[in-house]
Amino acid sequence: MIRTHSLGFPRIGPNRELKTALEAHWKGHLDEQGLNNVASTLRKASWQQQIDAGLDFITVGDFALYDHVASHIQRFGCEPARFGFTEQHTPLQRLFGMVRGQAPGVDTFALEMTKWFDTNYHYMVPEFSATTAFKLDAQELLEQVAQAQTLNHPIKVALLGPLSFLYLGKSKTESLQPLNLLTLLLPEYEKLLAQLKQAGVTWVQLEEPILGLDLDSTWLLAMESALQRLKQSGPKLLLATYFSGLNGHISQVCKWPVDGLHVDCVRAPEELAAVLDWLPNYKVLSLGLIDGRNIWRTDLNPAGELIQQALNSGKNELWIAPSCSLLHVPYQLPTDEGVDARVRPWLAGVQEKLIELALLKAHAKTLLQGKSTDSAHGKAWAEHQQWVQERQRSALVHKPQVQARLANLAADADRRQAPYEERRELQAKALNLPLLPTTTIGSFPQTPQIRTARAALRKGELTQADYDAHMAQEIRTAIEFQNRLGLDVLVHGEAERNDMVEYFGEQLEGYTFSRNGWVQSYGSRCVKPPILFGDVERPKPMTVEVSAYAQSLTDKPVKGMLTGPVTLLQWSFVRDDQPREATALQLALAVRDEVADLQGAGIQIIQLDEPAFREGLPLRKAAQTHYLSWAARAFRIAAGSAFNDTQIHTHMCYSEFNDILDHIAALDADVITIETSRSDMELLRAFGDFKYPNEIGPGVYDIHSPRIPKVGELERLIHKALQVIPAERLWINPDCGLKTRQWHESEEALKVMMQATLKAREQLLSEHATSAN
Repeated sequence: MIRTHSLGFPRIGPNRELKTALEAHWKGHLDEQGLNNVASTLRKASWQQQIDAGLDFITVGDFALYDHVASHIQRFGCEPARFGFTEQHTPLQRLFGMVRGQAPGVDTFALEMTKWFDTNYHYMVPEFSATTAFKLDAQELLEQVAQAQTLNHPIKVALLGPLSFLYLGKSKTESLQPLNLLTLLLPEYEKLLAQLKQAGVTWVQLEEPILGLDLDSTWLLAMESALQRLKQSGPKLLLATYFSGLNGHISQVCKWPVDGLHVDCVRAPEELAAVLDWLPNYKVLSLGLIDGRNIWRTDLNPAGELIQQALNSGKNELWIAPSCSLLHVPYQLPTDEGVDARVRPWLAGVQEKLIELALLKAHAKTLLQGKSTDSAHGKAWAEHQQWVQERQRSALVHKPQVQARLANLAADADRRQAPYEERRELQAKALNLPLLPTTTIGSFPQTPQIRTARAALRKGELTQADYDAHMAQEIRTAIEFQNRLGLDVLVHGEAERNDMVEYFGEQLEGYTFSRNGWVQSYGSRCVKPPILFGDVERPKPMTVEVSAYAQSLTDKPVKGMLTGPVTLLQWSFVRDDQPREATALQLALAVRDEVADLQGAGIQIIQLDEPAFREGLPLRKAAQTHYLSWAARAFRIAAGSAFNDTQIHTHMCYSEFNDILDHIAALDADVITIETSRSDMELLRAFGDFKYPNEIGPGVYDIHSPRIPKVGELERLIHKALQVIPAERLWINPDCGLKTRQWHESEEALKVMMQATLKAREQLLSEHATSAN
């Protein structure tokens, strides 16, 4: 039997309907019922799309109003006690209280947020303590099941597995290991599975993506034991892994007591032979053959060969699916008029990936039945492959001059002229900054007026000259605002930038862009990743004019703001026809040229943002050193044209750094700013233990929450930071850019930051004077 299914679907809506509804609800313009109605409509539309595409199952449980991990926290009743929720709080108030730090009567920081494995999706980190308890509330999921059942189509429920749920969490009690909570959590999972069975669910997709990591035997044994218990609870279990292979424990996993196994054949096609050897024929094998992380048409020929390989092994039931949830790709691309018309036929969004599933299913059936392909299917297959082959040959993709520059790159291109200690003295003399210098990360609020002007320019309703004049006024406003607050190092505010990657990609050859290719980053935040389809070149300077103008408005240093090569790579849909390393180095050379032009225009501080540096880290340790080596080299090449007295900053956020600190140090940035407020400065401790040699700015307040921090809170965080980082190497700044905040929120929060900094600065100077006497 051949079946098709999807591990999950986008939930934001084809036109970002959920984003609009969420933000209207948070502003008080849409009540809870209205928000739930939007969610219900979006779920039904997704299921109907899956039915219309011929999928044998529709997937239920993949929808979340903010984040699927946050939904699991609520589902299993383990909201942290610090939020102080009461029976008067509705489920939605509790959810948004956790993820935004804002609900009636709630005044605390939101849950920590970090990257979902090696994707650009962010999940809310479960928070465990010695008092953590679990209590199932399956009402919301059961309501979704009931809604799906009205469509009279087989359903499959997607559920994050208990081991991954615990592994992805953090313990706030030093002696507590999250795995110790499994005995408390498993009974609630058993209850949930029993309730799903009672509701008529026959298949549950139990997702354990941590199987793609280097798990020790303790976690593997615990997972096997947990599955033994859960198998008795009711529905059939499809154990699902993705983002990596099962290297090291294929034989073990294939023997576990489940009814089927999903494997990611895009990330690890070489493992299929071993899986076929070890997985009993009576178990379902689900092949993830279509890339759920990228937007290129699938080369159906090698995918068909993997199907043939599975059928030859004697599998009784074969399922075909994308490699992972389709959460990470846009709804549709080939009809998007924003994309270069020459590139459009090479692309596949959700809709096109469903068509590819149908083509592979028909192909599998012909293989199984030993019949020749029918004419309609054969024609569709051939047309599809024609576009795959055209991309492989296109001169639009391959540029000899770019490849030649990379091939002739000097061996020392990734080295600054002098070591950090020498540069530091020169920079201190040139910049003359006070103790605990203050700055922001780069962007200021993107107001409705800015967005209106950008839309008018795009529609031809505003001339380029008028648009530039409008942006110049926005830059002037941002500089005056920062001067008024007393910040030490200023930014121009990035009013002219639609997105930190798209803005640069629009000025680089080798990129194209969609108008509606949105994917969810977290909550209501969506991004529209550029499409990096070919060799990269910078035809002309990209930021020099606006940076020089901003600097002309103040005597204080203004940072030149650039996106680093690794983030330009990671936050794009990247070509898959050459190693990512080669593409990253092409980007590095483009950024390097911009650094040279900025300092030539008198810009003394240049920030190369690399929030996605850790995001590209392979999940398996064996492959990590190679990635970190070329990623750090790409950054150093980008910064390598800077003079010794030009101060290079970088910014990283919402990542774990402990295990890659030596490679972060190898970037050799003069100053790094990081997100630390949601972890209560815990992330900074690793930098202290490592004795990070350069300057560092730990974020002291969370910009993703509208909550205004108290002066005392920030004073406490600054003093915690001073216990780890020497005062002469410590900067004070927010967690991230202020693009998503409103001006009044930014002003109030930055005022608090400045008050706390001035108090800390006065105390340090007083202590210094006392010790001198």
